[in-house]
Amino acid sequence: MTKGEHAMNHAEHFVHYRICDASAAVPLDDEHFIAADDETNVLHVYRYDAGPPVRECDLTPFLDTEDGGEADIEGAAELNGQVWWITSHGCDKKGRSSATRCQLFATDPAGRPVGKPYRRLLDDMLAHPLLDHFELAKAARKAPKDPGGLCIEGLAATPGGGLLVGFRNPVPHGWALIVPVADPAPLLDGGRAELGAPILLDLAGRGIRAIEWYGDAYYIAAGPPAAGDDYALYRWSGRAGDRPLAVDVPALAGLHPESLFFDAQGTMHVLSDDGKAQSGGRKCKEVAVEERTFRRLSIPRGEWDTYWGA
Repeated sequence: MTKGEHAMNHAEHFVHYRICDASAAVPLDDEHFIAADDETNVLHVYRYDAGPPVRECDLTPFLDTEDGGEADIEGAAELNGQVWWITSHGCDKKGRSSATRCQLFATDPAGRPVGKPYRRLLDDMLAHPLLDHFELAKAARKAPKDPGGLCIEGLAATPGGGLLVGFRNPVPHGWALIVPVADPAPLLDGGRAELGAPILLDLAGRGIRAIEWYGDAYYIAAGPPAAGDDYALYRWSGRAGDRPLAVDVPALAGLHPESLFFDAQGTMHVLSDDGKAQSGGRKCKEVAVEERTFRRLSIPRGEWDTYWGA
C-alpha cells in the first residue's frame, strides 16, 4: 500500500484510467490490484494511488472468444494463490446466447492463464436438481437485465476452499441467489463442477453485484437486477438462513458498485462501473481510451468496522 493510504483514516475516492466498466478485482500486493472490465478481455494492474494501469494482460486468445468479442468478465476471487474469474453466463443485451460468455477460469496473480477455461458451469446448474425450480434454462434465454433474465456478477472464495457464485439476476421472489461450487481446482484439467445447495438472501429485492469473504463474514455489494441506482452494502455470516445486515455508507452515493475487495491492511475497496458516468455525460464508448475512467472508494477498516457495530 502506498504511504498515503497507510495514513488514510477516512473514506476516500480515487480515479483510474483506460477503462470505465470496472467489473471485478482482487488485491495483488501492498501497492497493486488487478481489475477486469466487462467490455473487454483485458486485465489491468493498477496502483492504489490512482492513475492509469501499470500493466495489461489480454486474455482474448486464452478465452477463445468469437471474433475477438467480449467474454463479459463479471466476478473475481483469490483462492489458493490463484485468481478465479467468472463471466456473466447470460445472453447479450439483445438476448443472443454465446458460449463465450459462459466461462469460469483462473490466472496467476500476474494475469497469466492457468489450465483451461471451464465452460460447462451453466450446464451443471441446469442439470442440478436443487436448482430446477429457479427455471435457469428459461432465464438463460432472456436478456440479462430483463425480468427473470440470467446474469452472474459475484464470485467469492469460501473458507473451506470452494467458491460462491452470486447472481445479479434472476432474483427469485425478490431474493438474491447464490450457488456454492466445491474446490474448483479439478475444473482446470477437465473435471466437472460439484455444486452445493442454493442459498437465498434477503437483499430487499436487489441482486448480487459483488461478494467477498473477509475476517469472519461475507461482504456484499448489492444492486438492482436491471438498471437503476438502488445500491447497498451488506454483511452476511455465511450461514444459510441468517439475514444479511445492511448499512448506509454515505461515501457510496453516486457510485455504481460492481466490485468489492479488501487489501492486506483491511481497507475495503469498492469499484464503480462508470460506463455511463463519464465526463460531460458521455458514454464510455464515446470517450478516447486514455480518457476513460472509473472510480474506486477506499474505506479504512477503522471506519467500515463501525458500520456494523463491529
